Amino acid sequence: MSESSRVPAFENGLRILDLLARASGPLQAATIAQRLELPRSTVYHLLNVAERAGYVMRLPDESRYGLGIAAVDLGSSYARTDPLARLGRVHVARLVDRIGLSAHLAVLHGREVLYIVEIRAKHAPDLVTAVDVRLPAQLTASGRAILAALPKAQLRALYPDARAFVQRHAEKPAVTTYAELRRVLEEGRLRGWAEETGDVTPGLSSVAVPVLDHRGWPVAAIAITYPDASVAPERLPALVGEARSVAEEISRRIHGAPRDA
Repeated sequence: MSESSRVPAFENGLRILDLLARASGPLQAATIAQRLELPRSTVYHLLNVAERAGYVMRLPDESRYGLGIAAVDLGSSYARTDPLARLGRVHVARLVDRIGLSAHLAVLHGREVLYIVEIRAKHAPDLVTAVDVRLPAQLTASGRAILAALPKAQLRALYPDARAFVQRHAEKPAVTTYAELRRVLEEGRLRGWAEETGDVTPGLSSVAVPVLDHRGWPVAAIAITYPDASVAPERLPALVGEARSVAEEISRRIHGAPRDA
């Protein structure tokens, strides 16, 4: 293949990924070809290439295509930059000063969350969520906050089978199936925030809310971590409100849209 012929193929591949990212759900190849005015043979070829690379996932039962795990990871990669960490560090530090509890900012990295800012409160216990640490997203409040805001097709692409559900420790096996993950995420949506209780570290719990961009895409999450015995249940809505105000401010600073009340 000549160099000149590769460029249009690359451009059309990007157009397909952009279309799948904007669609409300997975699309059939024929629909993609029609909307982009491309030959079906070209669309099938590009979809096969993208599928092998992990950027597209084929749903055989529906004969449709959605974004794959590599595309989800790529879509959030810009958030793992120094500017976001610099911006978030100031607001997370202020949050910790106000509430007297540890807090952090995390982004999605495949099926893991990557912690890019962590501020520990005075006399707070040691945490595993240090900067640059990665943990299974489905076990953490930060990860659940981000996953709950993803389209269903992207969520399914991240967790296609049981092998995707890594456990942190054996004392409390948590979220081991896709159905259970959907239930946990739906409970969080109804409650208004994501949470985990001892799934990462026994005796410690966290609550979290997503940081959304202008499309409503979750680029990060703000979480608060505390010893179980130190926070009464009736205090949680107030803590979540504090975290949400920080998430909304970061959203505004990165030209995003604030989370709906």
